[in-house]
Amino acid sequence: MTRNIGGVARMNIAKGFTTATRQFGDSAYTFAFMANNTFLKADQAAGKKSPFSIAGIPFDGATTNRPGARFGPRSIRDASHMLCDATHPDFNVSPLKYINDQGDLNLPNTSLADMRKKLEPLAAELLKKHHMIWLGGDHSVTLSLLRAQRAHVGRPLAVIHFDAHCDTWEDHFSEPSGHGTWVYEAVQEGLVIPECFTQIGIRSPGEKRTLEYVADQGGAIHTARQLRGRENPEQLKEVLDSILNRHKQHGNPPTYLTLDIDCLDPAYAPGTGTPEIGGMSTRQVMTILEELGPRLNFVGMDCVEVSPPFDHSELTSQAAAGFVWTYLCARIFAGMNTYTPP
Repeated sequence: MTRNIGGVARMNIAKGFTTATRQFGDSAYTFAFMANNTFLKADQAAGKKSPFSIAGIPFDGATTNRPGARFGPRSIRDASHMLCDATHPDFNVSPLKYINDQGDLNLPNTSLADMRKKLEPLAAELLKKHHMIWLGGDHSVTLSLLRAQRAHVGRPLAVIHFDAHCDTWEDHFSEPSGHGTWVYEAVQEGLVIPECFTQIGIRSPGEKRTLEYVADQGGAIHTARQLRGRENPEQLKEVLDSILNRHKQHGNPPTYLTLDIDCLDPAYAPGTGTPEIGGMSTRQVMTILEELGPRLNFVGMDCVEVSPPFDHSELTSQAAAGFVWTYLCARIFAGMNTYTPP
């Protein structure tokens, strides 16, 4: 059922979706900061059925330092427009025929609990129709996305986690949950396969038991220090092989990619809430995505913690857009080919 508002046809609000703004969820949560552009200038979701879809989660209510990640989805989409026809030079595919964009989800923006309560059923509905790529937003959103993804696939997930921070704290500055607790919570809730949880780029301050929590559960941690000076596939072969072998030993399980942009050194990503020096380069992340993207059983991705108010010359947004684009191209390529590494 539609009704006419100002000459624009809209679906009944009870349906939870408005074609004018493409926002999925309760129209009561329509804030000024929400994006009205699309990734790669792709079609809006209302007008196109696609195997892959983009959705923005403009929530930064759980940040512990600098806010602004609510503006991340808009900025990442804007930066993606520089990719033009988006044909990847290595995979020789463009995502444009395979994606649509849901716009930003309508969610509460002051309560983490309320945001998650709204997000999880929306994510579940979208996962029924698409391979989803989520644009954050702060890292607290990932717990809800893992809950929805785990329910959708019917089993715990493997996780590839790029980050400067381990996100394994048991509380959020005396609050029960936040953007630095989601890994601990995901393990405790049985959402993930601990032995197939891989962290890449970790380097923040922290107590030993917190920093090594994933390894203590059977997973793997590749710190930023260990990765220094290793950028091309040959130099990163040990890391790549260890990840591939670990997944192979566990039957190549469904794998979720969560990419916190602060895995990058602030020289490459100044626009983030909790920057840490001594981080990864864009070349390192791109190499890992290009090598693992077609070879692991990825079922979804998020890119989080892009904070445009602290960016310079769109460096951070450009990196995030490039990573999302590479992931999409790798997955499309994997579906079209039996992948053989070069």
